[in-house]
Amino acid sequence: MKKFQTVTAPSINVGGKLMTFDKPVIMGILNVTPDSFFDGGDNTTVEKALGKASNLLTAGAQILDIGAYSSRPGAPLISSQEEMDRALPPILAIRNAFPEAILSIDTFRADVAAEAIDAGVHIVNDVSGGTLDEEMFATVAKYQVPYILMHMRGTPETMQGQTEYTDIVTDVATFLGQGIAQLRDLGVKDIILDPGFGFAKTIDQNYELLYRVDELQYFGLPILGGISRKSMIYKKLGTTAQEALNGTTALNTLLLERGVQILRVHDVAEAKQLVDLFY
Repeated sequence: MKKFQTVTAPSINVGGKLMTFDKPVIMGILNVTPDSFFDGGDNTTVEKALGKASNLLTAGAQILDIGAYSSRPGAPLISSQEEMDRALPPILAIRNAFPEAILSIDTFRADVAAEAIDAGVHIVNDVSGGTLDEEMFATVAKYQVPYILMHMRGTPETMQGQTEYTDIVTDVATFLGQGIAQLRDLGVKDIILDPGFGFAKTIDQNYELLYRVDELQYFGLPILGGISRKSMIYKKLGTTAQEALNGTTALNTLLLERGVQILRVHDVAEAKQLVDLFY
């Protein structure tokens, strides 16, 4: 019987340690926002965020992705200071309580990324792929931390009005290729690619991208798949984000079959079971 296999991708340097991708890596989502589409308001105190972090790590998360700004479609703009006020206290508390944990900051702002790195974060996860803050690439280069380059158009407020593509996969690949070139020119060594499911894409475009995501392996870099409980699942099924776990598992299976190296999920225990079944 043939098992699934991740596509060979270079290891990344995370805080002086190498992370390899012989087996898919699970990134657990830890939103400290009041308005995220699925778990908004659940982790808005340091105590709740610590409890959530503990649960995710115990369930098998290898990375905790901390977000303090909701990037759901139509999300309102908040200031950098408000984003930092939300993010930094839980980051500091998690670093103190779980010093071995690998932390990622989900932000498109260079100043927030810098403050988070200074507080102990290891990875920058930028939903805008550097398009919303011209200082982001230089900041990542300065700190020499791994960077998740995601495809998006516009802003969270406007992105769903920017869904015209010649070919969704080719256009996403072109965007990612341009970002890779800029990052390499600045000396950034560790890059992870995210095709940006749900960002400036229709439901049909999301599925086209899903079915052809293996074409992005052309770049020879780790690919992150983030489809957890998104509207591409629950709108297609006529349900809600709260009812989208089964659909998430089904689509994560497709991502694994296509060699994706990182799964970004709300439900870590279920994702770990999926990985353990096939690897």
